[in-house]
Amino acid sequence: MPKDPVMLLSFVNTQLRDNYNTLEELCKSYMVSEEEITDKLKTINYEYNSEKNQFV
Repeated sequence: MPKDPVMLLSFVNTQLRDNYNTLEELCKSYMVSEEEITDKLKTINYEYNSEKNQFV
């Protein structure tokens, strides 16, 4: 997982679009907590939208 929030955003949204139906699935696959990702992306004002399955 990228450490930089902007790179993380791109990586996570691409993975969600192409490979995972939910953030929970992605996190389990990469063995990372949802909180870790959501907290880091909040620092650049992005939040997970479960209906769109992406950070917006």
